[in-house]
Amino acid sequence: MPEQETAKRYGAPAREVGEFLRRRRERIAQRWADEPLFRTVFTVSRDEAVEAGRAVVEALAAVADGGRVQDADAPGFDGVRDRLARMGAARSRAGLSAADVSTEVDALRPLAASLLTADLADAPAESVLACVTSLTVLMGTLRLVVLETVLSEGGELIERQRPQTPDVATPVVELWDGVVAVPLIGTLDSARSQVVMESLLDAIVERRARFAILDITGVPTVDTQVAQHLMRTVAAARLMGAECVVSGIRPAIARTIVHLGLDLGTVVTRAGLADALAYALRESGTEIVSAVPDGSGPR
Repeated sequence: MPEQETAKRYGAPAREVGEFLRRRRERIAQRWADEPLFRTVFTVSRDEAVEAGRAVVEALAAVADGGRVQDADAPGFDGVRDRLARMGAARSRAGLSAADVSTEVDALRPLAASLLTADLADAPAESVLACVTSLTVLMGTLRLVVLETVLSEGGELIERQRPQTPDVATPVVELWDGVVAVPLIGTLDSARSQVVMESLLDAIVERRARFAILDITGVPTVDTQVAQHLMRTVAAARLMGAECVVSGIRPAIARTIVHLGLDLGTVVTRAGLADALAYALRESGTEIVSAVPDGSGPR
């Protein structure tokens, strides 16, 4: 809705709502301080929650003064956006969804509306309805502002965590003295394959590993670039003085490798991680004996 039309429709009632909010700021803030949105975020003291409530009421009053009760970009909200973002983010971290946060914001409206209705007890019914409608629209806009800040905060958090995700998703574990492994799970792309190679090579140096196992049991498929990355990882490990064993090759991946014409003749492959570990231990001179009396002996 154009600003002029909005001002014409809500102008006078909105300004009256703005005056009401300033007049009843303390009472509204006291009521809001006991609501989950404020009480569960500002846990140090109730005074802190009341102070936050005052700031939000002041912002709403500033928006109402301009008659832009439907405008989430109204300047009046600028002063409390950071505070609202922190509040929304805190509730999100507590496990609430955006819809849950929206419900908590909406719970603030009737507390203010009841005070407004009491203040206008002697006013004409038409004026009361216009003011209550203006306040309802204003509180709806507040919900929108909170949701925008919550979603924006969530998006920024994802972007901040994105660079860390490949490292977390590609852990290098030491299975035995001199034996390290990277158990890969999920889709591999070129960027993650590069992280795998770097992490594995670093682990080979740090732990003086003689064997490095690439277990791709949890990888559903690979493309040409990823397959080439894996081959380069095997070659790089060999240059570092470690023998690389690839385990858990699925039928689909095997067909891809054959289709690409990649030569795995010099690469040691095993059916699974346990078999790869057994191979590495046997090659390093460690004999594995079954603990079961009737077992089959050395593996």
